[in-house]
Amino acid sequence: MREIVFDTETTGLDPQSGDRLVEIGCIEMVHRVPTDSVFHAYFNPERSMPPEAEAVHGLSNAFLADKPLFAQHAAELLAFLGDAPLVAHNAGFDFGFLNAELALCNLSPVDRSRMVDTVAIARRKHPGAKLSLDALCSRYGIDRSHRVRHGALLDAELLAQLYVELMGGRQIGLELTAEAPVSQAPTALPVAVAAPRGLRPPRPHAPSADELSRHAAFVGKISDAIWLR
Repeated sequence: MREIVFDTETTGLDPQSGDRLVEIGCIEMVHRVPTDSVFHAYFNPERSMPPEAEAVHGLSNAFLADKPLFAQHAAELLAFLGDAPLVAHNAGFDFGFLNAELALCNLSPVDRSRMVDTVAIARRKHPGAKLSLDALCSRYGIDRSHRVRHGALLDAELLAQLYVELMGGRQIGLELTAEAPVSQAPTALPVAVAAPRGLRPPRPHAPSADELSRHAAFVGKISDAIWLR
């Protein structure tokens, strides 16, 4: 099963108001294991970068000035995505910007039925808990010490680890167990041989005269006792 985990960085929060995509990072996973195949690109947004957005991801106007336009890599990006499910944290945000950029290129949007939102998964799994990427990485013990600022590829790498944990972990060893060859001849187990025991002398079980007398007295107190029939 092929899936793509991805993240984006932007100039702001709303593509409908003119905000643009400036970075995308995508990681291919097969059977929920990352492969060596990634797609990562920066884009010139053709507009200035607001200071508050730059403070989040560190992508300045000067850095993005010589980067290609989204349209120049749109076909390559779509080929990488293929028809795989697309996993993102707060996926509606990333899908909104991705489809807005595709619309500017007169390309068809990515169908939202392919969207896998890890925020929604985490909300069902941990109701009432903090759902930010940082908080969930801390919950699952995922090292994010190298995450000084947001970055699309770095965040996609962290999200890939988080996604595996949210879906139950890797269950390491199950496939190996299933494929282990069956031995044709069972290994003989050592047989424990008990040491011979000596015979015990028989124990007396016959009632004494005193016991018989007390039993008769007790039975005499019972109406229609079965012992007297």
